[in-house]
Amino acid sequence: MLLQNKNILIGVTGSIAAYKACELVRLLVKNGARVRVVMTPAAQRFVSPLTFEALSRNKVLTEESEDWSGELNHIDTAKWCDLFLIAPATANTINKLSKGIADNLLCQTYLAHRGPAIVAPAANTAMMEDANTVAGLKMLKVNEAIIVEPQNKQLACGDTGSGALAEPIEIFHACVRALHTEEFYKDRKVIVTSGGSIEKIDDVRYLSNFSSGKMGAALATWLYYKGADVFYLSFAQNTLPAGIATLHVESAKEMQSYLVDAIRVAKKGKLSQVTMKSGPQTLIQKKPLLFMAAAVADFTPRFPQEGKLKKATLGKQWQLELTQTEDILQSVDTEGLDVIGFKAEMDAANAEQNAKAMLEQKGVQAVCLNVLKNSDSFGTDDNAVTFITPKGATDLGHKSKGELAQTILEHVKTL
Repeated sequence: MLLQNKNILIGVTGSIAAYKACELVRLLVKNGARVRVVMTPAAQRFVSPLTFEALSRNKVLTEESEDWSGELNHIDTAKWCDLFLIAPATANTINKLSKGIADNLLCQTYLAHRGPAIVAPAANTAMMEDANTVAGLKMLKVNEAIIVEPQNKQLACGDTGSGALAEPIEIFHACVRALHTEEFYKDRKVIVTSGGSIEKIDDVRYLSNFSSGKMGAALATWLYYKGADVFYLSFAQNTLPAGIATLHVESAKEMQSYLVDAIRVAKKGKLSQVTMKSGPQTLIQKKPLLFMAAAVADFTPRFPQEGKLKKATLGKQWQLELTQTEDILQSVDTEGLDVIGFKAEMDAANAEQNAKAMLEQKGVQAVCLNVLKNSDSFGTDDNAVTFITPKGATDLGHKSKGELAQTILEHVKTL
């Protein structure tokens, strides 16, 4: 329930993509949001208000339904919503909003709204690329509206190019981010590594482990929701919001190489405007974070082969020569970063002691300890973690990985 008790107003304009707003309403309501809809007269030519009333269980605000004897009017509706989402937003509406024109209820409500706003354009490519629309979108961004960029694909008119409404799930992710962004994580550069490495034996065989990457994916997703600039470097191919920069790698050597580059970029992080206790705002570089949740192989085949090794050639017994991989955390320069390591243990009696040793040996600021029972402990949707720092150990309990990710991020703020 990512949007529990949040009030979201959806503005629907006259685009063929108006039917996709129905899926948006369903996603938002399913995740706990209270949803209302305001429609332009042109939008009603594509989808009836009754459809949105059935999905949202709220009366739709239109020119015909506006009522000043109650709260169904553009002023009270604007005050009610925590977030105003316009999807789809036609070129006509984009240009009106950017110039402060309020000749219909949707535009009037937008002018009256004082909270975060998201605009998801949908229009013919030529209309999107017109100088007026380009300038309109820039002006909306200047006024702090969040723009969910349209897709590049074949449009309903038959043309191919930019202008198709973003997928409902991506607009949904933008809504969650808009309502969960917090100052600590906003614009902070964060690297998350995840999944189990693949160490090549030949072109058809490899060594790996049971790590699914789900915990790292949950962390990356929640960091994105909280406003961070996230780079997800993973052995696993998890589905994440499109706003997260993602790179898939296979071997420990690849991970190490790309991590060095990612850390260098993170150290050049964006300056953020922060209000200091002493008074005025100032620009500061927020300290980057590195979450090392990947399960990197300790050993790799010494002589990986091209092609496929034949069984007949190998014989009945096969001795595979392995060499130890370099410890990634100890090999990269993490000075200037806060590093949160992850440790999986099966020796419950010594697990916490081993995790505490990791603090000093690898120079990390915290360790997330997970005590496993057996291989069945991998790939689950829940987990149990103990958050360990030089100050002590905190049991975060047994929760879904999404809930654990949120809890871990709250504790990271105390480092």
